[in-house]
Amino acid sequence: MTTRRQHLFSLGGLFGALVGIPGLMAASSAHASRLYEVVLSEAEWKKRLSADQYAVLRRSGTERPYTSPLNKEKRAGIFHCAGCERPLFSSTAKFESGTGWPSFWQPLAADAVHEESDTSFGMRRVEVACQGCGGHLGHVFDDGPKPTGLRYCMNGVAMKFQPA
Repeated sequence: MTTRRQHLFSLGGLFGALVGIPGLMAASSAHASRLYEVVLSEAEWKKRLSADQYAVLRRSGTERPYTSPLNKEKRAGIFHCAGCERPLFSSTAKFESGTGWPSFWQPLAADAVHEESDTSFGMRRVEVACQGCGGHLGHVFDDGPKPTGLRYCMNGVAMKFQPA
């Protein structure tokens, strides 16, 4: 069952794609009803995040591929949620997927993220969201490298990097 919020986001993404809103397309937000450690009003999120961060983290958007500086980040360190600072991924799990988005073969910890079925745009995918604030991070696919065989394809704008 699609919620009104999911329906509006899907329509917004379609409208954005048709009128050319730079680099952002909305997807469903299946995790909208979960409880999180960090809960802010929409006004507070808009104040805390840049417009692009808000579009991705709070509206389940997708940044354009190859636009994130985190694609080229090679230093040792931790990738944190841009919304709530929760540690998400280690640089040791990062790999070059060739997709245009920062990719990882596993989260930093089992409770760093949560996964939900995403059937937006007529596709079957698994959405990845921050366990701390529910912010949309990206999707996980089963075409990654060993040892997990997973590819956590994340929006760079949804994360901040902290060097070791």
